[in-house]
Amino acid sequence: MTPKNRRSSPTTPTTGAVAGTYEISTGTAELVPDDFFPDAWTLMINGVPSSHVQIGRPEVLEFEYMRWIAAIVEQQVASHLDPDSLRVTHLGGAACSMARYFADLWPKSRHTVVELDARLAAYVREWFDIPRAPTVKIRVGEAGEITGDFYPASREVIIRDVFAGAKTPASLTTPSFFRAAHAALIPGGLYVANCGDYSSLMATRAELAGMAEVFDHVAVIADPPMLKGRRYGNIILIGSDRELPAEGSTGAASLARVLLGGAVPAHYKDEAWTRALFRGTAPRADGPDIPS
Repeated sequence: MTPKNRRSSPTTPTTGAVAGTYEISTGTAELVPDDFFPDAWTLMINGVPSSHVQIGRPEVLEFEYMRWIAAIVEQQVASHLDPDSLRVTHLGGAACSMARYFADLWPKSRHTVVELDARLAAYVREWFDIPRAPTVKIRVGEAGEITGDFYPASREVIIRDVFAGAKTPASLTTPSFFRAAHAALIPGGLYVANCGDYSSLMATRAELAGMAEVFDHVAVIADPPMLKGRRYGNIILIGSDRELPAEGSTGAASLARVLLGGAVPAHYKDEAWTRALFRGTAPRADGPDIPS
């Protein structure tokens, strides 16, 4: 998404990004140059595409699922929140693509990025043009533990985009985690999660069932093949105590226009559709050894 009224970078900043494979605390990181865009990179973590960054152009989100996250966050901020005092937590850091994006869109917003891998956190500061603290602060640690330590009602938005390989750690998909995230949000705050799931949508249903125990309202965004259970892909899970746009509303229509205009068109599905999706599904149980 590239809104017309946002700031633009007049020059490309100098960074330390060099193509290659690097040892990090949790394995390897590989920087792969983008063949189509200058000064653009894909960050691979243990062989899996994790982030895309175009130096000097934080407004560019190459990964479609990130555009979908941006769409719902922007819609909710425009409707209910003050961008000049916005506090956003990004669980899962990698190249800080979304923190860069929102910091550019809302210059007075403040972002905390939680990244498990200390060496990766240091590298991305060296490689990419990430705004310095307090605009973007990178905090090293495990996402669930740090979420549990947040002060109550201390942020407006939490975005969870944490993966170990192709899956989100199970401890970040349970009602106890959702309660911790809920407690950290202001009343009516927004929780958004990127869920990687297979055609059965079992993980999606279980997460939504758990979220619905904690948040008053839930919704989803995904492309049609994913919503129909045809393949592995990303589905965006949304939770809030504030009512989310219902089908036929102005908010839902506005979201639809944005989502359908992307290279991979996606659909917003409201609470009624979402609750029908997970009806009869039990939330994932809390516990130390939860299967993914």
